[in-house]
Amino acid sequence: MELAEDWLVESLRLYQDFHAFDLSGATRVLEWIGEKGVFVAGFGSSKKNEILHLILPLRLSVKENQGLFPERDFKVCHGGFSDRSVFDLKHVPDTRLLVTSGLPGHYLQVWQTGEDNDVIEAVRTIDVQDREESLWPRVSVFSSAAPGILHGTRLSGLRTVDIESQKITYSSGRLGLVDTRQKWAPLETLRPSPGSSGERWCADVRNQGQGPGPCIASLGSDGQLRLLDFRNLCHPVSSAQCPVSKPSPDPELLRVTWAPGLDNCLAISGFDGTVQIYDVTSWDGKESQVEPLFTHKGHIFLEGNEVDAAPLVTTHTWHPCKPRTLLSAASDASLHVWDWVDLQASS
Repeated sequence: MELAEDWLVESLRLYQDFHAFDLSGATRVLEWIGEKGVFVAGFGSSKKNEILHLILPLRLSVKENQGLFPERDFKVCHGGFSDRSVFDLKHVPDTRLLVTSGLPGHYLQVWQTGEDNDVIEAVRTIDVQDREESLWPRVSVFSSAAPGILHGTRLSGLRTVDIESQKITYSSGRLGLVDTRQKWAPLETLRPSPGSSGERWCADVRNQGQGPGPCIASLGSDGQLRLLDFRNLCHPVSSAQCPVSKPSPDPELLRVTWAPGLDNCLAISGFDGTVQIYDVTSWDGKESQVEPLFTHKGHIFLEGNEVDAAPLVTTHTWHPCKPRTLLSAASDASLHVWDWVDLQASS
């Protein structure tokens, strides 16, 4: 209890803003719609799972601190129910459509938010050709004259489907990696990195225009963080060991994300009840342990949880426009939005 009290006192200088919200069930989905809205969805297996469109607290929508606001909580804008677990959700840009994936994984579901009501309703399903009982297709969407969905359970089964016609516009078989600076010689299977046997990995690609340097960050289930260049994915540019107490208890929840509004900053989660933020420019390039620039511990202490029994962070995401604002969700159905203070820059 003393640790929680100490954190509450310390949080007054650690955060510019901090808002907490309790969902009806835990989510592993945080999908932005504009700068003020976010979609969440439950992933429980024994009940109907809510899909919600939430509006962020009004205080986070203004550019300057203007004191107190009458609405300091999240607001539910639209809602619906899914009869299966939602592991992935993507909003189709410039539309009212959503695409979800989960278990059972033999189809994708397309949803539409109401224009004159607050309902999120299912409008169609899209068949998935790769059917594996314990796996579900990962989903990405892109906007064009005819919006499409890229999905696949494995790389060899990637397909692009037109949302309206449901026609397959692209399908892949064997994939290769080609360096256009050299004679054409595709490398079909990358060599596993030393010491990676049995580990699970996730990765994120930095947006173009965010400065020079490696553009891929990969995170291992043992807490190893590596920066890679597209031109040589077998040999990291630099690597570091994050201070995690134990390997991830659920590697499917591992997450590493580049900060869209900060140079060379990224966040990781999926090991415990925290979200850790790192400045990769402070690394020396060796495989030594590095300390985070900031650690969000709100999911541990805000509800009076003991450290040993703390919930697991299920996902996090950066605000698309506010540089130091993140959203994070945990297995206890808590949802936090927080604006952290860079104490090193302010000291």
